Amino acid sequence: MSYILLTGGAGYIGSHTALELLNAGYQVLSFDNFSNSSDMALKRVEQLTGKQIVSLSGDIRDETALRQLFTDYNISAVVHFAGLKAVGESTQIPLHYYDNNVAGTVTLCRVMREFNIKTLVFSSSATVYGDAKKVPIPETAERSATNPYGQSKLMIEHILEDLVCAEPDWGITLLRYFNPVGSHDSGQIGEDPNGIPNNLMPFISQVAVGKRDELSVFGDDYATHDGTGVRDYIHVVDLARGHVKALQYLEKHRGIEAINLGTGTGYSVLDMVNAFSRVNNIAVPYQIAPRRAGDIAVCFAEPTKAKTLLGWQAKKTLDDMVRDSWRWQSANPNGYNN
Repeated sequence: MSYILLTGGAGYIGSHTALELLNAGYQVLSFDNFSNSSDMALKRVEQLTGKQIVSLSGDIRDETALRQLFTDYNISAVVHFAGLKAVGESTQIPLHYYDNNVAGTVTLCRVMREFNIKTLVFSSSATVYGDAKKVPIPETAERSATNPYGQSKLMIEHILEDLVCAEPDWGITLLRYFNPVGSHDSGQIGEDPNGIPNNLMPFISQVAVGKRDELSVFGDDYATHDGTGVRDYIHVVDLARGHVKALQYLEKHRGIEAINLGTGTGYSVLDMVNAFSRVNNIAVPYQIAPRRAGDIAVCFAEPTKAKTLLGWQAKKTLDDMVRDSWRWQSANPNGYNN
């Protein structure tokens, strides 16, 4: 029996990917330090699928623990989610972000090479495009970063590109996510951020459920149809299925490919607020606040490469995104700590 190792497998995207992998017939091994996740997510995945997950606690920076993991289990590929992801926090504690994200990835790859496991799906981000000069953004767009979180993702991409250049028998996909939202349609697993949410949809949901008084909309004077920032929001289930497709692609291909996972459609902040209110029939109070430093006006994907190489495209609609977000939040007002 061989396992797909998910680093950070108990997190928001990791747990949804675990579910899709189990449904596709894979065996799943999760390795997570639970700094921003809950083992309850994986227990619920087991309940939803009727299949077991091996869940171990540990840190990817711990080379001894990783080596023991690869010794104890027959691992065929790695999907690497483990990483800190809060833009604002990254500007306050940059060394922690570089240590966890960049050094952790180097350690992981070193142990993978030692055990001759050279298939890797990396959780990258559209932040590597910085303030793109044109939209939709293709994978060939110039890369840059405006904060330590984005820099850490970009550094890892460069490291993995150098690795494949030196050792062409590796097979790696760099999956550049745009803005994941939503939850599994059961409402049993979803996004459960620590403290104040960094992302739009959990903030909208927490306002709707009464945990927060109102949403702050940062800027209404961008060059967009309603003045608020436009992003490519992608349903987390579509995103999770993209990882399954990426693994299947790597079963037959070596080398490295960067692939956008997005819908190719941009929605503004107010589009999201209004859709949430309309579909779920619940008001979301908001106020206009000053722009945040580093925010850009418009960002959405050119998703053709994912369809061409992986046979993947996003299928969930905006209504699905907001409906499933509310189903999770209303059933779990305090997340996994209910």
